[in-house]
Amino acid sequence: MAQHIAQKLRLTSALLGTVTRKDLAAAFRTVNPKTAFDLGRADKWLQGRAQPREHSVYDDWAKLLGLEQQGAWIADCDLSGFTAAIAARHNIDKAELERRVGAQFETSSGHDERSFAFTLAGTYACYSRAWSPYHRDQLIKGILSVEAGPGLHGLTATYRETLPTGQLVLGGPVTPAKRALYVHLKEAGGDAQFFISLFPQSQPGSVLGGYMCGTAIIGPEAQPSTTRILIVRLRDPAPGATSRGGYLQLDQSISGDLASLGMSIEHPEQIDRQLTRFLVGGSDGGVHQVPPAEFRAILDVFDRHWLTHSSAGQNP
Repeated sequence: MAQHIAQKLRLTSALLGTVTRKDLAAAFRTVNPKTAFDLGRADKWLQGRAQPREHSVYDDWAKLLGLEQQGAWIADCDLSGFTAAIAARHNIDKAELERRVGAQFETSSGHDERSFAFTLAGTYACYSRAWSPYHRDQLIKGILSVEAGPGLHGLTATYRETLPTGQLVLGGPVTPAKRALYVHLKEAGGDAQFFISLFPQSQPGSVLGGYMCGTAIIGPEAQPSTTRILIVRLRDPAPGATSRGGYLQLDQSISGDLASLGMSIEHPEQIDRQLTRFLVGGSDGGVHQVPPAEFRAILDVFDRHWLTHSSAGQNP
């Protein structure tokens, strides 16, 4: 499935120096006069409301950028990998390329919010306390991808965890607010939902933190749960890193896991202690769940009261 198409097109436009959609379409025609890249559809692609369905568009795209990879790679790769590839191919610093995108997008849209949205887009490693009673005291890692879409704050997220039962994939809107950043995720083809409430993003947006709320996926009983969560931005993920996820072993450190994703951290032991303090902070040990028996005892009281008064009302 194609991903991050809007951001990849903006990166391409910034690299080529094309100012308008018309200029970008003209650039595609230089490599293929009959290209399926046209202005009407490009508007939706750049707004994140649709993506090219014709494989030929991606093939033309690869030729336009002079990449060794095939067009299918452009469709499937993560945003960091795409940025790194075109920056290396055209001998331009990644930070400079991203700066050009921000400047170009802000000028063309006239809104700081849209430029801000692009800075939030990317791939993140997420660490939180496991909710499953079978993995008590373990951390679980998920991969979060954020992509810009339509509207001033048009951001969408896809969150993935690799569980013993298979891949868990949820998606939904990201809503930046003045005092918080909210993510509401729903399972594709399922009924799982997570709600994430985070501290507002600060520049350069290297890490996000806050709480994730939902229900334990693997367990004998449904338990509404909440946990602290850390969301670390990945600049240059190792190949295949974004497909990894799941429960960390009890002796596995976050810094070591980040190293496997391509992020080398100085003073890893010190950082691990700091991250662990955050994730297990508070009297709840970093994760809070309502014991089903405790709630059922209260439910029994109020159900009996409700039924008793209902009967009384029907039989005065």
